[in-house]
Amino acid sequence: MNNINFYHSLIFFKLCIFLCAFEFLRNNSLIIPSLFLILSLGISHGALDHIKGRKLLKLLNYKSSSIFYILYIFTGLSIIILWLLFSKILLLIFLIVASYHFGKEDSEFINGKSNLDLIYFFKGSLVIVAPLFFHKTETLNIFNNLNFDISQSLFTSNEFLLIFLTISFFANIVISINKKIEIKSLLLMDFISILLLNYFLNPILAFTIYFCFLHSIRHSFKLSNELNKKNFIKGFKEFLLKAIPLTILTAFLFLISLFFLNNYYFLDNAITKVIFIGLASLTFPHILLEYLIEKNEG
Repeated sequence: MNNINFYHSLIFFKLCIFLCAFEFLRNNSLIIPSLFLILSLGISHGALDHIKGRKLLKLLNYKSSSIFYILYIFTGLSIIILWLLFSKILLLIFLIVASYHFGKEDSEFINGKSNLDLIYFFKGSLVIVAPLFFHKTETLNIFNNLNFDISQSLFTSNEFLLIFLTISFFANIVISINKKIEIKSLLLMDFISILLLNYFLNPILAFTIYFCFLHSIRHSFKLSNELNKKNFIKGFKEFLLKAIPLTILTAFLFLISLFFLNNYYFLDNAITKVIFIGLASLTFPHILLEYLIEKNEG
């Protein structure tokens, strides 16, 4: 798996260099293609949560799977409701949780220590901090559209953001301590790739490319390996077959939400809300499920 992840990072690194060479991509969010990439490649990496849910229930000695679906859906809906009521607080929590989530899942193929939660947070914070550092105005506009105004806060100062970028770099070094050169090279390529995307491209497009082609694919590879440890190709095919139904259902719900929001907001603003509020409603139960499985397996 480490070889697969290494070549995946190498290909992603080359893809980033290739995309950043196109001038027309630099000031264009391509928000509609971005939405469809997120609705297909992006959310598919969480489309096996129902299988993990059955695994969790087995660990907890519950026989009925309906309790998992009820709690999972309830958690997702609660996030949406809380976002509508307390958008500033929830978005801040989401950014913190997402940073940890990105850092951990992008590194979990490395068989290292499990007590690196803060390091994972700093590693994953690059995804949040880099667009603020390189495209502050556009990123703040996205936050404002989500009712989160931090334009006058310390968190947007270049000095603060540069410190976070530096800490994120050193977090990768900590994770790669005592690891092979391939792991060190992989983490460095990922770090540079995210910087390149956010330096050259619009924040929405940069996030979409990272989320779909690095984060989601890497996690999908992990799930494929879990499904079939002996034959990765067969495991990947099995993953696709199992992921397609829930991916289609989730994408359909996103599009219905977009249809209603478009009655009250401009299309670009409506898509932005659907992407980030929708991802938040999926991310929280997804992370909670992963956490509960990890704790109960340990």
